[in-house]
Amino acid sequence: MVLLDIGLPGMNGYEVARALRAHPELGGVRLIALTGWGAEQDRRRAMAAGFDHHLTKPVDLSVLEDTLRRVALEPRP
Repeated sequence: MVLLDIGLPGMNGYEVARALRAHPELGGVRLIALTGWGAEQDRRRAMAAGFDHHLTKPVDLSVLEDTLRRVALEPRP
């Protein structure tokens, strides 16, 4: 499980997600965007880049905990 911000210097989170998804040995890794970019187009772009979930900052702790719990229970390829 990786919590990844999208607004990173240099390589942004979308690029990092695509790079991680390019490695077959990381196929079971779950990517969670934790970002200040929360518009619907940002969510769609995150999913297209390979994220499994998208959370907008500031994220409520109970939402983060619930997401982490659900992700831990998701089947992996």
